[in-house]
Amino acid sequence: MPSMKQEPTEHPERPTTRYDAQIAHIMRAFEADGIQIGVATGDDAPEDAEFLYERGVILVRDEDIERVRTELGEIEVRDALINGLTVISLAGTHYDTVGALARLDNRLGIGVATPNHVASIAPVSHCPATEPEEVVAGAAPDPGICPAPDDGAGVRLYVGDTGLLDGAAATHSWLADVQGTRDPFPQPPQPGQAPMRPYTGHGTFISGVARCMAPAVQVFSDNIFRRAGAALESEVVLRLLGALRRDPDIISLSAGVHTRRRLPSLGFEVLLGRLRHHKGVVLVAAAGNDQSTRPFWPAASPRVVSVGALSANWRSRAWFSNYGGWVDVYAPGEGLVNAFATGTYVCTEPPHVGERRRFEGMARWSGTSFSTPLVAGLIAARMSRTGENGRTAARALLANARKRAVHGLGAVLLPCLDEGGHRGGGGRGHGGCGCGHDHHRCGHH
Repeated sequence: MPSMKQEPTEHPERPTTRYDAQIAHIMRAFEADGIQIGVATGDDAPEDAEFLYERGVILVRDEDIERVRTELGEIEVRDALINGLTVISLAGTHYDTVGALARLDNRLGIGVATPNHVASIAPVSHCPATEPEEVVAGAAPDPGICPAPDDGAGVRLYVGDTGLLDGAAATHSWLADVQGTRDPFPQPPQPGQAPMRPYTGHGTFISGVARCMAPAVQVFSDNIFRRAGAALESEVVLRLLGALRRDPDIISLSAGVHTRRRLPSLGFEVLLGRLRHHKGVVLVAAAGNDQSTRPFWPAASPRVVSVGALSANWRSRAWFSNYGGWVDVYAPGEGLVNAFATGTYVCTEPPHVGERRRFEGMARWSGTSFSTPLVAGLIAARMSRTGENGRTAARALLANARKRAVHGLGAVLLPCLDEGGHRGGGGRGHGGCGCGHDHHRCGHH
């Protein structure tokens, strides 16, 4: 049985790797809320196969609570989150998370209980593929806005991320009428205002990418990942279940978890079980940015559309993207340009630590975080044209993408092109468009 090692919460003031920088961000943010986070890795896994978890608790299916109590003693139900999943506190037992899971693995079977993993925004060890980069003032989105203004009409898209920046819907025409919970960075910035935090504007950027693919889709951008771009698995599952009250057709999630023993995430498995009762709703999730075949959940689930990233030339896999048989489709995710905050950003990751970047409402960014809403937008565009529900439209798009699979890569979906065959923003296009319009409108032959 593999063991797990706990590591100290202290991290260097000036981290030497991106991994150290992101772990430090996340731990500090959770500790500010009184939540202790552990770092663990299996001895049978490579060092980059680590995951984060909440100390002192475990996740258990409701039907297994009594069996777990028999093995561990006086456990406490901390949160009965949903019908099917419970957060158990170990405070009344002699076990920490590591010891409790080892005993339950041995006595009840592997996977009966799991950690409460930390979910984070599509990580390269818990971060986007790059920090946001400056663009010239007035830069246009890239990929550009689909030339069919009614694409996405009547379709509801829920974006679970970091919320919506103040004024974004009024400042950027393609975000008109987008709603959401607030991304807390004030807009416009005030004199003497502190620099923006990491992940500021992430949800706004994602909403912009989706809207460029489907200009009329109804978007709600929710702030779930408010702690350094991260949240507990249990928190994410609860918020996504709550999102179902908004009757979305599509859920776009640019985040996920690496798990103990690489097993499916218990929280997301319970969520997906509940999602089956909402006919037609499709979950589109980022494959992650670890340059690895290691599963990233919920994207790795067969009930989810998992999205990897294409490189800037749209012809190969992006250097950071996860890959493997569990990734359903690849879409542009390197060097995208879209809506962002106005203000100053100070880089926190090597080799740019301390570098100051000034933004004027737009940014260039890379990650499977951004290829994901591109695919979600293409699904919305198809739905409005065909009348299909989210799952049916997604299956049809993926079937078309597989017919145009790139050798050595896999299925590929590309944005709608303008009448000249360009992708918007001065880029270049080629076959494999997922827009569904006739070839003349897309500039294809």
